[in-house]
Amino acid sequence: MSDVLQGWERGSFTAAGFTRETWRRGSGPGVVVVHEIPGITPKVTAFANDVVDAGFTVVMPSLVGTPGKDVSGPYMAGSMLKVCVSREFTTWAVGETSPIIGWLRALARSLHLEVGGPGVGAIGMCFSGGFALAMMVDDVMVAPVLSQPSMPFPVGGAARAADLNLSPDDRLAVARRAAEGCQVLGLRFTGDKLVGTRFDSLRELLGDAFLAVELPSSSPRDHSVLTEQRDEPSVQRVLAFLGEKLHTRS
Repeated sequence: MSDVLQGWERGSFTAAGFTRETWRRGSGPGVVVVHEIPGITPKVTAFANDVVDAGFTVVMPSLVGTPGKDVSGPYMAGSMLKVCVSREFTTWAVGETSPIIGWLRALARSLHLEVGGPGVGAIGMCFSGGFALAMMVDDVMVAPVLSQPSMPFPVGGAARAADLNLSPDDRLAVARRAAEGCQVLGLRFTGDKLVGTRFDSLRELLGDAFLAVELPSSSPRDHSVLTEQRDEPSVQRVLAFLGEKLHTRS
């Protein structure tokens, strides 16, 4: 085990036709932290540790890459290739929900059943940025956080750049949840081309339920709000959002 993951319990979870490795730590209401490309890196783990320290039971599923391994160019390229060819993810298609979402929804339900509380939170980043939105179909998801949502990858036209990685039925369910009061927190750097025009789409779908944190880009490389280019006020905003939804609700 990588020293980065010291104190985390390694496990696995099977549902919806998938079995994936998980890493768990903490106590309190449940939060699912879904890593970005290339995987559960040291900076993803550092952010997840902050969520643990804020009073939550955190589960990090490993969907691609080697847990604990640091970022490098070849590692990024290898993980990106795996995401692009994997059947779990609708990397390019519009108007579809990724198959892995069924597994993530089941994981969130299982975690909530075990630890209790008013519901569960989820944080997605980059290719997984929209996953928390799709998990919102279940009423158990009460604190969805979308950091730099980037899938389907915004290549080849405006439709893909605007798409929210939701099937028509899931889109209706998400809109209903938002209308009923479930808020969604989104974060991005304004110059991040991978996000495309999804924040416009989120505003259209969610209305006032969409809470946007939009940071001015200082470099063309600015992308990972919570990890590689970590913005500390944004991290604190996420922790406050989780606390508002999971610690103070009756």
